[in-house]
Amino acid sequence: MKKLVVLLTFTLLASGFLSAQQISKGGTAWVSSKTAALKSSTWFFAGTKGTLQLGDQVSVLQINGNWAEVKSAGNTSLTGWISTSNLSARRIVATNVAVTASEVSMAGKGFSQEVENSYKTTGNFNYDDVDKTEKNAVSPDELYKFVADGRLVTGE
Repeated sequence: MKKLVVLLTFTLLASGFLSAQQISKGGTAWVSSKTAALKSSTWFFAGTKGTLQLGDQVSVLQINGNWAEVKSAGNTSLTGWISTSNLSARRIVATNVAVTASEVSMAGKGFSQEVENSYKTTGNFNYDDVDKTEKNAVSPDELYKFVADGRLVTGE
C-alpha cells in the first residue's frame, strides 16, 4: 500500500489533476489500462483488431461518444476504436519505481488517498479477494452469449 501512496502522490504532482484533461480529436493520448483492445467499431462486442499496452501512445483520429478512433504511434498501421475510459490525456511514463501495472492503472482511475484512508480505518479489507477477482477472465464470446441469453441490451 505504501508503494501505491507514493505512486499516487507522484502521479498527481507530476501530471496535475487528471480530470482536467480531455481526450480530443487530433490530440495525443496514452493507454491508461494494463491492456486495451482496439475494436473494429464502437460496439463493445466488435471484433478486435489489436491490443495496446499500458503507456502506449496513440493519435486520436475522432471521437464518437465514449469511444475514440486511434492510431498507434508504435505501429502506425494499427488503428481502431477504444473506450475513452482506457485513455489518458497525460503521458504515462514507466519508471523504475517498484509498482505493478495494475497499481499504475488503479492510480490513474482515481484510487485516491481518501479511498485508501477509508480502507485503512475499517481495517478489514482483504486485498487477496481483490487479486482473485482481477484474475477472473471471461472471453468476449462468453460475455456475448450471457448478454444474448439474458436478452440484455448490448448498446453501442
